[in-house]
Amino acid sequence: MYAVYLSPLYILFHVHVTIWLFKWLKACNEKLGKKPVRIVIGVIYWILSMCIVIGFFMPAGTEIERIFKGIGNYWLGVSLYMAFGILIADLVRGLLLLTKNPEKKAKIHSRKMFVIGGSIVTAFIVIMCVWGIINAKIVRTTSYEVTIEKSADVEDMRIALVSDIHLGYNIGCAQMQRMVDVINAADVDVVVIAGDFFDNEYDALENPDELVSIFRQIKSKYGMYAVYGNHDIAEKILAGFTFDSGNDVKESDPRMDKFVEDCGIVNLRDEGVMIEGVYFYGRPDSQKPGRGIDTRKSVTQIVAEAPQGVPIITIDHQPRELHEKAAAGIDMDLGGHTHDGQLFPLNLTSRIIWENSAGYINIDSKMHSIVTSGVGLFGPNMRVATKSEVAVIDVHFTGR
Repeated sequence: MYAVYLSPLYILFHVHVTIWLFKWLKACNEKLGKKPVRIVIGVIYWILSMCIVIGFFMPAGTEIERIFKGIGNYWLGVSLYMAFGILIADLVRGLLLLTKNPEKKAKIHSRKMFVIGGSIVTAFIVIMCVWGIINAKIVRTTSYEVTIEKSADVEDMRIALVSDIHLGYNIGCAQMQRMVDVINAADVDVVVIAGDFFDNEYDALENPDELVSIFRQIKSKYGMYAVYGNHDIAEKILAGFTFDSGNDVKESDPRMDKFVEDCGIVNLRDEGVMIEGVYFYGRPDSQKPGRGIDTRKSVTQIVAEAPQGVPIITIDHQPRELHEKAAAGIDMDLGGHTHDGQLFPLNLTSRIIWENSAGYINIDSKMHSIVTSGVGLFGPNMRVATKSEVAVIDVHFTGR
């Protein structure tokens, strides 16, 4: 329900931006300050600003809903960089006004400086948003190499780790084809999908049949395995925030489960599978474990159930309990969820919140933790200073 509480702030912010936009346009050119021009610009601006809300109330699964929500998700990113750009501009202006020189103060308050300042902020917003839109569509490969000092039936195993696909209004067939091409180029043994396959609404899928066909193109020696994340739950979503369905039970849409099965993916729901002497264990999401699971098994239970002495790899959407996993004897933990913050400067706060926001860290000299920044997007349809990626992990087993 965060979106409900934040909506008044969102509206007040855009009222503020509209007022200053009109002032800046008039300062640039008197003709742009005329009432008919202000009306046209104001209507366009507020339609864009309210697209995300309008789409929320449109019939589910319709093309008109997809259009409004798609535009709205882009506008969320624009709004973020408007807020960031205006904040920086106001701080700079405030610092400059600390001068005691009357001539300098008058210059800062001048029409020319207002036009220049507004132009710089506008250029900043455009550059960041264009960069973010283009960057989000590029799926990169991030390579890792780790050694587990236990025996397996193979000496080496190459794993493709993907997460946070968020199939829905932002992510569809084109991005999935890019992801599949990257995975296939890596020639992997196992594909692991560490949660948030969907973006809460099955009806948001662009073309389910075509998406299934794309996923079935993935080539891996031992198959594909997935866990669900906190967004693989059937709930309405607005601006990236979910709304409770009125039912305390958090469940996936049955069509989601069928979709994953049709893609040829094994969904591990608090259960493990042996692959060439390696024990892969898929954990339910820590916050929303999903259908039929009230409390997920502890890390000590997971280790107790595993065959003795084998390498243990957990797939856990959120990179939590890392030290507990290491202490219990888990050898590697694969996760996602963080998006590495997705957008600058949010990526800086993400690295403060999470011990491993993205990438590789070694936990207590006992466990490898690898967190991917994900393939898809949450909310704003942009990535700035982060990347969409497939993590390719070469694992060497040296206990033989």
